[in-house]
Amino acid sequence: MLAVPASRATMPRRPRIGVVKFASCDGCQLTLLDLEDDLLAIADRLDIVEFAEATSNRSSGPFDILFVEGSISTPEQAVDIVRLRAATSTLVTIGACATSGGIQALRNWADHDAVRSLVYPDPEYVESLATATPVADHVAVDAELRGCPISPDQLREFVTATLAGRRPDLPDEAVCAECKRRNVVCVAVAEGVTCLGPVTRSGCGALCPAYGRGCYGCFGPRESANGEGLATWLGRDRDAADTARSFALFNAWSPPFRRVIDAAGGPPGPIDGRLTEEPLDA
Repeated sequence: MLAVPASRATMPRRPRIGVVKFASCDGCQLTLLDLEDDLLAIADRLDIVEFAEATSNRSSGPFDILFVEGSISTPEQAVDIVRLRAATSTLVTIGACATSGGIQALRNWADHDAVRSLVYPDPEYVESLATATPVADHVAVDAELRGCPISPDQLREFVTATLAGRRPDLPDEAVCAECKRRNVVCVAVAEGVTCLGPVTRSGCGALCPAYGRGCYGCFGPRESANGEGLATWLGRDRDAADTARSFALFNAWSPPFRRVIDAAGGPPGPIDGRLTEEPLDA
């Protein structure tokens, strides 16, 4: 999902930029800060008016571009995202939590009160929604940057393209294509390693396969990803629960991955409706 940035004729001379977070680990915001020297050059072209991770300057809007990290997990967040959407021209979700619910969306398959009682010593003081959901389930989203965390290269491309008034060049291809470009031997074929590369969007540079590990699906499903097809192939030598375990990670709530998990009756392990306290790999 990509927005077509405003032309330089309509874009304010110094666009007002905001960065906010909901339920997340802050890793995607740190990716923005990790741009370092590039960030200094970018910051000279815009006004960062809201970014609690980096500055004490605060603003409730309006924003020309608002980067949103994190899933919507509390009633307060569900209200805040509607308010922020009304104050924003271009809303960009960043990271697996904002684009697909993140790792915390695994609770969506379990009993909400049981999850709270395991996590918090006094759950009655914690107000939360029964599900952790992506931002797009609540408001219109203009663009998405995938990943856990997002790619600094893709973030840099999006910001510079927006400032230049052109469409960002963020290809939708499988991780397998990156493996081919890097001459990485296919770990699924050569080693029999479980790998979500065929259905996962590129952006990481095939990091895990390059080190002999299968892709964990950090960047979520690519467009028209055939999760069921990959699950069938993986299921040749493993049961449905083990296959579902491979999909039940950072982007489990994304529809292509969720369908595989649902077909197995939900994610195995602690978040399986029974909420045992055994570790996931027990």
